[in-house]
Amino acid sequence: MSESRLEPLLLGQRVVAILETGLRTATYKLGSLMALIDYAIEHVPDDPDASVEVPIPDLAQRVLELYWRQVRPFAGKELRQSTQARARIPRAAMELRAAAGIGTGGASLAVAATRAPTVYEKALDEVTLCLAQQPLQRLQRLPGATVSDCFLFEDSFLHDHVSRSTLRAHGDSIVLGPGVATGLARLAGLLKPALEIMWVEDVRRMNRFLDEDVPDVAGHLFGRERISLASVREPFKDAFGARCFYCDLPLAVDNPVDHVLPWSLLGIDGLANLVLACRRCNGDKRHSLPATSIVDRVLERDRDVLEAIAAEIEWPTQFDRVVAAARGIYRSQPDGSVTWAGVRSSQRLDLAFPHWWLDIDPR
Repeated sequence: MSESRLEPLLLGQRVVAILETGLRTATYKLGSLMALIDYAIEHVPDDPDASVEVPIPDLAQRVLELYWRQVRPFAGKELRQSTQARARIPRAAMELRAAAGIGTGGASLAVAATRAPTVYEKALDEVTLCLAQQPLQRLQRLPGATVSDCFLFEDSFLHDHVSRSTLRAHGDSIVLGPGVATGLARLAGLLKPALEIMWVEDVRRMNRFLDEDVPDVAGHLFGRERISLASVREPFKDAFGARCFYCDLPLAVDNPVDHVLPWSLLGIDGLANLVLACRRCNGDKRHSLPATSIVDRVLERDRDVLEAIAAEIEWPTQFDRVVAAARGIYRSQPDGSVTWAGVRSSQRLDLAFPHWWLDIDPR
């Protein structure tokens, strides 16, 4: 791989060119790239031109989380995600759901990992090997090409029959090239919606019963349906009061539960990223990036209280991941970016202003 850094725009163009060329036989490439983008956001290096090591098992956990909800029946049927007879990743997710006693329910992957740790580790190992043998070693290769254009990471040790021992010899990792992690993080808001569109198109193509009249396939695949946040509402009201986190007005009985770091940018459902909001604030904020002062407030909540709620309702806090994501998202934004500061109110981003979470070491 050349040590020269690709500019973010050129990086994004090459990613899209690879994905738009040829006919995918599975959605695994899209899932792998989404996982890479999320990892990059949470591990933006201090030096924007630095290389970043990415553990494949970490990618596997993120990919498994993507498919976790998608394997539930849609319109009474199982959605195919591959044209191959053996769909390794969805099958691993379904076997873990069965072992954890979740079935088609809405419990999170974190809950399943706690209930069935041995099967979870087996699923993670299977997805890790699948990523190495299939999408990762094809992610940078144009159809008909015999070698990859390694503009994201070096993949020469990956192939269809790569063994676990070979992966261990390479630290179970790939290494993103100079500036790639920073570039992917900066492009996340553009690339992820494009990947979702491609994913929906692939699923429609692989499932003939999905015609244009079938409602909200995208919602089923990418959480516009979302897991039910209702079980969070009352414990949060008991712990923090029945007032809007943003404007402090009293809340209605069925008020929204809002993702502080936008769901559309990084789908973190952990309690550390959730707050109670009124409908006015929730509707006005939508997919906007909140002002850093809002992130300060949400990360300064009592962690013991969050952990107690997590234990009570079997819901992870994901505090460390929220901190890492906040750091990566904001460090990837140019100074002066517009952020949401309240209803009809905005603030310009000033990264020179100190915030403890912006200085966390991402390694």
